[in-house]
Amino acid sequence: MTSEFQDTKLKESIARGREIYVDFCMQCHLPDGKGTPKVFPPLAGSNWLTQKRKESIHSIKYGLNGPIEVNGQPYNSAMTPLGLEDEEIADVMNYIMNSWGNTQKKIVTPEEVSNIKK
Repeated sequence: MTSEFQDTKLKESIARGREIYVDFCMQCHLPDGKGTPKVFPPLAGSNWLTQKRKESIHSIKYGLNGPIEVNGQPYNSAMTPLGLEDEEIADVMNYIMNSWGNTQKKIVTPEEVSNIKK
């Protein structure tokens, strides 16, 4: 895949992911991705996203229960499964991983998402 082709694919995915974020994620993680302290973890500048890519995909695909630590802060809320298709999960991951100061150029693909099992 050429770099230019991949950049175009990533930009298209980010644009689709923004719409999914607004519809499914923004209520808890807020428009600026900062979340709610002690309740919903931030996505902006999140070490969870950058260091736990598979776990991040898994949490969107299957939900998340139990304690996690994001940027040194504990969180113990529940995130329900959102019922998104693999392509939608890839798109929203590409959006959040490239927003609010996050810069992750390795595109998340639907194939990568489909390989994440419960």
